[in-house]
Amino acid sequence: MTPALHTGLPLLRELLVFCAIAGVLIPLVRRLHFSQVLAFLIVGAAIGPFGFASLLPADALLRQLVITDVDGAKSIAEFGVVFLLFTLGLEMSVSKLWALRRWVFGLGCVQIFVTAGLIAVLAQAFGNSWAAASVLGLALALSSTAIVMQLLAERHELGSPVGRVSFAVLLMQDLMVVPLLVLVEYVGDNVGSSLAAALLIAAGKAVAAIALIAVVGRRLVQPLFHRVSASHQPDAFMALTLLVTLGTAAATWAAGLSLALGAFLAGLLLAETAYRHQIALTIEPFKGLFIGLFFLAVGMGIDLRALREEPLWIPVSVLGLYTLKFVVTAGAMRLFGLRWGAAVEGGLLLGQGGEFAFIVIGIALTRGLMGPEVGQFMLIVVGFSMLAAPLMARLGATLGRRLSVAAPAGTPDASIPTLADHVVIAGFGRVGQLLGEVLDREGIPYLAIDRDSARVAALHAAGAPVYFGDAEHPDLLAGGVADAAIAVVITLDKPEAAIGIARQLRQRLPGLPVLARARDEAHAATLRAAGVQRVVPETLEAALQLSGHVLEAVGYTLDAAHQRVQLIRETRLADTQSAHVNT
Repeated sequence: MTPALHTGLPLLRELLVFCAIAGVLIPLVRRLHFSQVLAFLIVGAAIGPFGFASLLPADALLRQLVITDVDGAKSIAEFGVVFLLFTLGLEMSVSKLWALRRWVFGLGCVQIFVTAGLIAVLAQAFGNSWAAASVLGLALALSSTAIVMQLLAERHELGSPVGRVSFAVLLMQDLMVVPLLVLVEYVGDNVGSSLAAALLIAAGKAVAAIALIAVVGRRLVQPLFHRVSASHQPDAFMALTLLVTLGTAAATWAAGLSLALGAFLAGLLLAETAYRHQIALTIEPFKGLFIGLFFLAVGMGIDLRALREEPLWIPVSVLGLYTLKFVVTAGAMRLFGLRWGAAVEGGLLLGQGGEFAFIVIGIALTRGLMGPEVGQFMLIVVGFSMLAAPLMARLGATLGRRLSVAAPAGTPDASIPTLADHVVIAGFGRVGQLLGEVLDREGIPYLAIDRDSARVAALHAAGAPVYFGDAEHPDLLAGGVADAAIAVVITLDKPEAAIGIARQLRQRLPGLPVLARARDEAHAATLRAAGVQRVVPETLEAALQLSGHVLEAVGYTLDAAHQRVQLIRETRLADTQSAHVNT
């Protein structure tokens, strides 16, 4: 009975085992404040073919609780990365992505090629051919997008400077997958068209796929979401969300790109719409389950018995890989302007090998570019580095906080404390004080700077964390106060001062989220051009709130009124930004 059921529904037993593990493990690790990534990796190694399955006899009843079809589980687990990158795209925007271009193409390329070059030199020193060494260098230079982004999400640091810069590097690594696969195929065959022609064709496919996604998303997907949401049918909304997510990922896969990149592009297209929050809520359960299955599948591929066979070289190789990638990544982040604390944290966060290394090294093995012993050994090293990733990330966060706190503030007012993981409020008038009350209620630490000495004295005596200082001073915000902050909010009512602060922060702390109030839409456009990610124009917001109340008064539902107001808000801001750029 069981074999027939298994044949009729492939991977049914594996899915049942996973659901049982997820139902018990996820609540347990959250209650214990343990890393969900590490928990799934450890359990995956235990229930995989190299864990208990290798110790139990073939007819043991407990073998029903282990998973031996790792390849099948991995094929399903890829959906976890797809949903993870889709939700990440929803949290981004085209303007945010454009603001990160220096980090994506600058820092990302430096990290990839310097790391790949050093690993290739070491690989050649151990007797590998130049082809094998080059492939190993490029494959091991890539980090795990799924692990890094999940670790950042667990710590609520996706919007922090380290989170944004790490994402930029990972995005560049995903873009490098296509030329890397072309390179492996070309070097393996060494026949047919030239490498330049092969790369050019791959780049053409990638550009065509991205352009098609952009056009279809603007002309078809957004109107579809509008129609489906108007029908008030949650099942249809969920089906459309899954179709867009998986369909876009499939389109980029067909063009030779990664599934994850396609899903990210789909999320990016919908990030500016009024349906972003509902889409995120719809996709969240799928993301959580499938990303857990992904880490479980990665853990299944880790052969803990290899430590017994190579008790010295495997730990040394994992440590060596982490050390090399840490030094290069942290050094590159510091070179591009990140403070030492954040650079150290980012270097350890990105030190592991990535899921694409399994694909690249697997192709290299089939093409005969490297010997089976070398390939299998490196796959084991990558697996163990992924297993160590949560612990190394925690170490990086600890070292980063200590370096941030120990760094000299360099501020004109020595009484201003140096914090970490806080919000900085530049200007503590009516708007700043209301924002401070919200942060206090939510338990979010903040630090406010204001030039009005009488206001500072009165509020500081009442217990508010406000300090006297000139936020326009080049060495105040960007020289110490905001080094380890998670965001800066500019609430000054002087447009020129706000613009100057925004430019300083973009130049010296480009990965830091900056938000600001604006007098009107023209001021908002100028602030956006200066590097502010989120701007709230006072006159526009007052008019929009009144409009929403009017729509509700004449019979609109609350959701319908909010959608109309949000559409007007986005249109007005986009038009103002476009007019500012054209002038």
